Amino acid sequence: MEQWKRIAQHIEAVTGHVFSMERAENLPGGSINAAFMLVDTSGRHYFVKTNQADREDMFAAETEGLEELAESHTIRVPKPVCFGSNPSQSYIVMEYLPLKECSNQSLLGEQLASMHTVTADCFGWRMNNTIGATHQPNAWHSDWIEFWRTQRLGYQLELAAKSGYGGQLQVLGDKLLLNMHKLFEGRTIQPAMLHGDLWGGNVAGLADGTPVIFDPAFYYGDREADLAMTYVFGGFTADFYAAYQNVLPLDDGFEVRKVFYNLYHIINHLNLFGGGYRGQAVDMMERVLVEI
Repeated sequence: MEQWKRIAQHIEAVTGHVFSMERAENLPGGSINAAFMLVDTSGRHYFVKTNQADREDMFAAETEGLEELAESHTIRVPKPVCFGSNPSQSYIVMEYLPLKECSNQSLLGEQLASMHTVTADCFGWRMNNTIGATHQPNAWHSDWIEFWRTQRLGYQLELAAKSGYGGQLQVLGDKLLLNMHKLFEGRTIQPAMLHGDLWGGNVAGLADGTPVIFDPAFYYGDREADLAMTYVFGGFTADFYAAYQNVLPLDDGFEVRKVFYNLYHIINHLNLFGGGYRGQAVDMMERVLVEI
């Protein structure tokens, strides 16, 4: 109970409202963090995620990412309230949104396209963050190919090598890193605002159909990287893709680059969960290399 008392005091300090907690309800669905709904005696609700005490930096970056997404005035995100840590845990507190399945996928596609028109001067972000539980470096780069080579695919391959995943994975990975520039010939890539981890589990909707995205791995990069991620575990409809295309048509060659971009997430899953993701990553590399 002491842990909730500390968080309640933090909420009070930030909001200026007395928070006399009535209950903390455990919520399902979190694989990286534990999730809860806090309710006070006046009926206020807050959504809270917790992790180990040394993960406060992860929640600091999530807070910054949510705030920057909100400032784009494109897709709704949960409003962060505060983050911090105590001797037993780190935490982030957000407004509680009663979420359901996203019923207006056309609007989601339009809003994502609008979000992707928000750009920066370089690729990356002002701070590092996480993709799942994995550290995600975001050092600013003026060149997208070099950014992806060093901060994304190459970084995940290095983690995989340290975890004992060598052999064919590394041989094909080295070949892909050397030749990946061929996938981008003729394209001009703008550093677009990206969610960074846009799979179906990080998208929902409000009762009125308003789309909501959450759990970002925020940075500025090629918009195709966000769109590619939507294919990894499903959850997006034909209406979503049609609406996006109507606002921001995709360049030729996306089907191959989609596989290439999703290698980052599959190798991350290999590093996090092991098992069959190695074979999937090798198959994807071979498919891309055939097209180069």
